[in-house]
Amino acid sequence: MSQTSGDYAEYQIEIPPSFVALYSDAQQRLLVPLAQLRLRYEVCEDLAQHLAGPAQSMLDAVPDSSPSTGIDILRRILKGLLSGESGIDSKEACWVVHRLAEVLDWPTLHEDEIRSCSQDE
Repeated sequence: MSQTSGDYAEYQIEIPPSFVALYSDAQQRLLVPLAQLRLRYEVCEDLAQHLAGPAQSMLDAVPDSSPSTGIDILRRILKGLLSGESGIDSKEACWVVHRLAEVLDWPTLHEDEIRSCSQDE
């Protein structure tokens, strides 16, 4: 059986369990087709990577910044993502902001903030 390069590339994407959980039920069964899950993951991961530069620039622009400054920036980004014009839903927005914090090695938002924004739908 031969694989085309597109098939091969598609299967090289490892979707983290934290993202799979957004689209799984209590029994951990996917609620969407795998192709849709991959597409949504790619959009969200790309968005988190894209936001890293601007977020770091915002932090660098603040004299004497602290870890709480990073948290404030993450909150502002989350608010923007939740505005309805971002192309992602609230669960994905929360995941993007959490992933952004990982990419930048910043503290993450508090669990209650993440939980509440994931339940807004």
